[in-house]
Formats: sequence, C-alpha cells, structure tokens
Amino acid sequence: QVQLVESGGGLVQAGGSLTLSCEGSGRTINNYAMAWFRQPPGKERTFVAAISWLGEPHYADSDEGRFTASRVNAKNAVYLQMNKLKTEDKAVYYCAATLSRGSGYGTKEYEYEYWGQGTQDTVSS
Repeated sequence: QVQLVESGGGLVQAGGSLTLSCEGSGRTINNYAMAWFRQPPGKERTFVAAISWLGEPHYADSDEGRFTASRVNAKNAVYLQMNKLKTEDKAVYYCAATLSRGSGYGTKEYEYEYWGQGTQDTVSS
C-alpha cells in the first residue's frame, strides 16, 4: 500500500512561485506514474501534470510553460514547481500514483489508485 503526503502549499502573490512536494511511504513510488491534480473552490478536480516512472513529464495545456513536474527517486518523492502563478491557480493540489500505466501516464482521476490528502495553494492578487 502506498501513502502519499503533499506539502509546500501556502499563500503567494500573483506572479510568484511555489514548489509542491509529494512524498511516498509504505513502498517505493519509483516505478509508479505520478500525477498532480487540483480542485479550485466550488469546482471539479482537474489534471495538472503527470510524470512517468521514466521521468517523462506531461502537462495540461493551460499550465505548460509555467509548471514543471519532476521526481527524485532517492527521496521517493515527486515535485511540482509552479511559476508565474495566477489567482485562478488557487486550489487544493493533490498528488496521485498508479502502476497501471506502464511506461506512460494518465490524465484522468480514475487512472490513479492512490491519492494524497491535498495541499492548499492560495494566490492573492
């Protein structure tokens, strides 16, 4: 069983940066495809970024160029670097993991078996 814990959320001004972390425990996540989703207040949860176990990232069209997903196997962790933050980036950000995508990744919630509790990001104008 994999447990995921996100951290790094907080309050930042528009235009600023945040780096989210997701640490796995219980077993290694090095062979899992990992993803970040977010849920703005009153809205549905949507895909932000994914990274395959090979380290290949993929981004939602709205975030590409501003966000960078990465992983450090030695730390059993993945990261989401977010730059040029906008007020519409305010959301709870969730980390998710799956073994079912092989060397690829998924962009849908149902493709991920394990989820963290989320970390809140607030972007002020």
